[in-house]
Amino acid sequence: MTQITAAMVKELRERTGQGMMDCKKALEAAGGDIEKAIDDMRSAGAIKAAKKAGNIAAEGSIAVKVADDNKNATIIEVNSQTDFLALQEDFKGFVADSLDVAFADNSLDTAALVAQRESAREALVAKCGENVNIRRLTRIEGDVLGAYLHGNRIGVVVSMTGGDAELAKDVAMHVAASNPQFLDPTQVSDEAIAKEKEIFMALNEDKIKGKPENIVENMVKGRINKFLAEASLVEQAFIKNPEVTVGQLAKQAGATIVSFVRFEVGEGIDRGEEVDFAAEVAAQVAASKK
Repeated sequence: MTQITAAMVKELRERTGQGMMDCKKALEAAGGDIEKAIDDMRSAGAIKAAKKAGNIAAEGSIAVKVADDNKNATIIEVNSQTDFLALQEDFKGFVADSLDVAFADNSLDTAALVAQRESAREALVAKCGENVNIRRLTRIEGDVLGAYLHGNRIGVVVSMTGGDAELAKDVAMHVAASNPQFLDPTQVSDEAIAKEKEIFMALNEDKIKGKPENIVENMVKGRINKFLAEASLVEQAFIKNPEVTVGQLAKQAGATIVSFVRFEVGEGIDRGEEVDFAAEVAAQVAASKK
């Protein structure tokens, strides 16, 4: 009898999206033949299609839930293989139920949520024939929270002291569109600044050649200041009113922005050609102002 190894079970699970025990049983029944196990599982209705090993679940949805008192929130990302599945009611239901479970449990542990939702995930995979994964979650607490969702692709939660939920939501919309790297310039590391300086010097080598040191220093300082403004949320021009920065907007309302969390579907996953959803948000906001 062929020995069923952990590697064989892992490969079958990756290709089908089924549970480990189901994969092990299928392999045992197929005498260790992975392709036969897949065919048998398909014939039995366990799956509709075998997921090829190279297929990556990098589409999906972001979902956010904020408490009625706007003092805590949970944001999650659930991935599918295609954007088509992400728009289907079965997938939406799985995402919504998973978010409710995480929110109710005050969960900070993605692995715990994955374990809780595994049976439901397996049932969804069996029905749709695609791999589905709960990728990550974050819980946010604060004095005032606001959230913004751009469709199902980008989700943002902003935490503030002072102000109100509507202001926090406006700032969250700005974060969705502008995708700042940092909250404020104090969070920008010396390494990031040094790297930006290095890039500037390399790109402008011909322009600065032969110039006095103080002139070059001023040119570098100008570029670094621009970088800090572009990368820091509070220094960015507010997308709805470029006459004020986001920091000034908050200050005018007696608020201070404490932190933000921004999730975008599939970020960090290598999936080939990317769609710039941040630019899409910015375009929609601009269109709404006309």
